[in-house]
Amino acid sequence: MKIRNVGIAAHSDAGKTTLTERILYFSGKIHKIGETHSGDSQMDSNKQEKARGITISSAATQIEWTWQNEANIINIIDTPGHVDFTIEVERALRVLDGLVMVFDSVSGVEPQSETVWQQANRYSVPRIAFVNKMDKSGANFEQVVSQMNEQLQANAIALQLPIGEGDDFDGVIDLVCLQALVWEGKAEQPTIQAIPERLQTLAQAARNELIETLAEYDDELINAYFEAPETITTAMLEKVIREATLARAIVPVMMGAAYRNKGVQPLLDAIVAYLPNPIDAKTISGTHPETEERIEIPIDINAPFSALVFKVVLDERNRRFVFMRVYTGQLKVGDVVLNMRLDEQQRISHLYQVHANKRERIKYVQAGDIVAITGVKNLRTGDTLSAINQPIVLGDLHIPKPVIGVAIEVKRTKDLDKLGIALHQLTEEDPTFKVEFNHETGQTIMRGMGELHLEVLTQRLQDDFDIPLNIGQPEVAYREVFTRTIRHRERLKKFTGGPGLFAEIEVEIGPADEDFLASAAYLKGEKRLQFVDEITGGVIPKEYIPSIEKGFVAMMNTGILKGYPMQHLKVRLLDGKTHSNESKPLAFELVAKEAFKNAAVLAAPQILEPVMSVQVTTPEDYLGSIIGDIHRRQGMVNNQTTAHNRITVHAEVPLANMFGYIAPLRGMSAGRAVFSMVLKGYERVKTGVFVS
Repeated sequence: MKIRNVGIAAHSDAGKTTLTERILYFSGKIHKIGETHSGDSQMDSNKQEKARGITISSAATQIEWTWQNEANIINIIDTPGHVDFTIEVERALRVLDGLVMVFDSVSGVEPQSETVWQQANRYSVPRIAFVNKMDKSGANFEQVVSQMNEQLQANAIALQLPIGEGDDFDGVIDLVCLQALVWEGKAEQPTIQAIPERLQTLAQAARNELIETLAEYDDELINAYFEAPETITTAMLEKVIREATLARAIVPVMMGAAYRNKGVQPLLDAIVAYLPNPIDAKTISGTHPETEERIEIPIDINAPFSALVFKVVLDERNRRFVFMRVYTGQLKVGDVVLNMRLDEQQRISHLYQVHANKRERIKYVQAGDIVAITGVKNLRTGDTLSAINQPIVLGDLHIPKPVIGVAIEVKRTKDLDKLGIALHQLTEEDPTFKVEFNHETGQTIMRGMGELHLEVLTQRLQDDFDIPLNIGQPEVAYREVFTRTIRHRERLKKFTGGPGLFAEIEVEIGPADEDFLASAAYLKGEKRLQFVDEITGGVIPKEYIPSIEKGFVAMMNTGILKGYPMQHLKVRLLDGKTHSNESKPLAFELVAKEAFKNAAVLAAPQILEPVMSVQVTTPEDYLGSIIGDIHRRQGMVNNQTTAHNRITVHAEVPLANMFGYIAPLRGMSAGRAVFSMVLKGYERVKTGVFVS
């Protein structure tokens, strides 16, 4: 199958959207290059992306690229680089077969680079790397490769050497073919030339090192290397590189300067040559909806249909477009499929091929395709669509929990109903966006992944939905946790003349075990309660046990100290009693809730706060002020690294003390320092809050 499903991801400002624009241009998809900074890029198509000059929502497109005289289809998803929109990367990686990871040639591995790398590891996605901005002053290809190996444990292997760096970057030496590719002047196409004499020794040594590394993964190559090195061909190396990349044993590294149109064509060749096609996985696994047994379906157009919904968007006319990846089988307009979550049959009325915000109607899709559908109700991110005669539930995706909230109020009472509808639509589009209603204050609380995330959403409510708002200050999404395990017995006994309620349970309640905290279900956010049923002898009938678990789950949503959700909890159900007439499921749900409240005081509850991993890069002149400010924000500096006369401070700081940090940072550094941060985890809340 000549298809590649590929994502392009990077830390913010590494140039991935600029790279995507060149890919569209050189593949013939577009005839004029757009730029992020001028607001006319194809892939950043919505109003806020154009105004802010950043990618907010992942965008899909499809191109054709000919390699070795064969036409290939490449489905591309361009993802945001800002950590606030990490769900866009998460759901793209869930449905893609390969990833192009873009690095800045000077900044190298940055915080969001590490986050995306971990996400790709979670879904076992093979990847290649592209070191961008090689024309930038201070560019250092070798250093970026070294950082990939040290910080990401990537086993990164350079397939190219630069011909010049910074302003002198003219082209690359292809170590696989052992030839030079040079972009002369403003030429858009490279010319193949002999390797410059001054670089021939270096190139030969680098190629030998490449072959030695690859020989570890192929017996034929290692034999040829020692016995007849002159027989090693380009095709032999390409075969081993592909096999090792698919096995995630290596990460091939390319380079270029996308803004100056250099290095794009070799990267496209590498995408086709080294990244997987849909059938490389052989089968797709899932579970049977009733038995929960594992099912394997061959990735084949003749297999039963299966697809995963990974995104829902509303267009400018409020039409609901549902994006899905087809894993097996085929689908035509008019076919009926099974929505596994709802156990409903649904007819597919429209299919679309997507290019950013443009859509083209198609009549047929098959295994490997990424498309959009409309006219199907109640679909949401993570839903599986399957053939009616062979149901399967494909694995869901990890959805990060919100870490920040903001209160909003409508300025016009008449907009209350409109606000409810708009918020519902936004939560359908973005699984990391949550909405709560505070009955005490009458305020609506929006929760998201960061200040920028909530700023974008509130702007959408005001601009796209015409709802003027009063907006409060950001608030941290705290968590609660028990730190002590205690044993507790609780009885519920209510007799009021009519049917009564009786339930009695004995439980052990406390923090969850380390094994549970390391489990996939916890890390994916699917479970926060570790519930262990140790009832013997039928002292509590089996049909009441789910109600007890339900009661504890309900109480975890509001905690005990300040009403914050519980981060995790372990409950061992040890003993209990029933009454023949008054025991029923409701009684056991209520007794569980009472047990939680009464045991909580003795379980030493604590409040946890989100702590951010922060990186600040600054000229040395401002280092002292920046470190002092981090300490005042109750942060902890872990280490410092130096590159190109700039120092990067690596620290951990409570999120509550990082609101609005960009303004004071600019003041401390005369506007010359930059920062980024990602969520590290939750820790016991520190005393006091920094006030800037």
